[in-house]
Amino acid sequence: MKTNSIFVGIDISKSVLDICILQPTPNYFTIENNKKSIKTFIKTHLSKIAPCHICMENTGKYGWLLIDILSEMDYFMYVVNPIHLKKSLGLIRGKNDKIDAFRIAQFIKKNYQELPRHEKKSVALITLQVLLSERQYKVKQRKSLLIKLKDYQLIDNPKLQELLRDQNKKLIIEITDQIKIIEKQITQVIKQEPILKSKYGQITSVPGVGKVLAWNLLVKTNAFTLINNPRKLACFAGIAPFENRSGSSVFGKSRVSLFADKHLKTLLHMASISAVKSKNDIQLYFLRKIEQGKNKMSVLNAVRNKIIHIICALIKNQSFFQNRLVLS
Repeated sequence: MKTNSIFVGIDISKSVLDICILQPTPNYFTIENNKKSIKTFIKTHLSKIAPCHICMENTGKYGWLLIDILSEMDYFMYVVNPIHLKKSLGLIRGKNDKIDAFRIAQFIKKNYQELPRHEKKSVALITLQVLLSERQYKVKQRKSLLIKLKDYQLIDNPKLQELLRDQNKKLIIEITDQIKIIEKQITQVIKQEPILKSKYGQITSVPGVGKVLAWNLLVKTNAFTLINNPRKLACFAGIAPFENRSGSSVFGKSRVSLFADKHLKTLLHMASISAVKSKNDIQLYFLRKIEQGKNKMSVLNAVRNKIIHIICALIKNQSFFQNRLVLS
């Protein structure tokens, strides 16, 4: 189908942006990834063309500045999961930043009618995203140091072992204090935003759901405006089972997808374990399925799904979890 739209693919890196504009032949540009260069490029090359569909991969913090600037302008903007983009390209050979920008432009030209436009996050949610990213980095640092602390036991020199252990313990204490400070900042941001505060309370009212899972759900779903369907959220977290059948000869077991947010999946798994340990309706559901002879891990995955469905229902109805809920 012919269209007068212009399609732009942007490959994002830490220092530069590689840009391909299909008009309809490709034009390539490379600019610095800073505010001045981005605004100059938009004014020079994009301000006079419309409608304009701009697509980029979700590369985390390296794309925040570009997304923030484009969100203030009247463009159709799409921020695509890298896995979605990679799998949609099929069999490809060769790779560099220029080629990647061209492939992103081609991708959005083919799929722009099916993809949702990027929705700008509030200042509070952007702040939460940055703080959560920093917290996750600090937690990984601490975990690495704790592993090294055990490794020092293999050192045959007692004095050297003690020296390294003491230094490591000091770093662990310092990082733990930094994590606590970040968590206080996150709590403060949520308290100052009435909508986030309300939804945070609804999420954490569910048995097993703690503050870290609630924070991540708020950020990753854009406070449940980007994803509010429990099935879609379950797919996003990698806990929705899919059929594995073909024709009359292939009858595999239903399995969850590997393409998911693994960090969110881990948090939901921890929540499900916590939920089934205390007396509540979710625990009754878990025990009933186990008594029926269901596989324990399969039931735990069902509990994760149940938690997501409950959370989405509470957000939709603006209510809090009541232990009287009858779970099927």
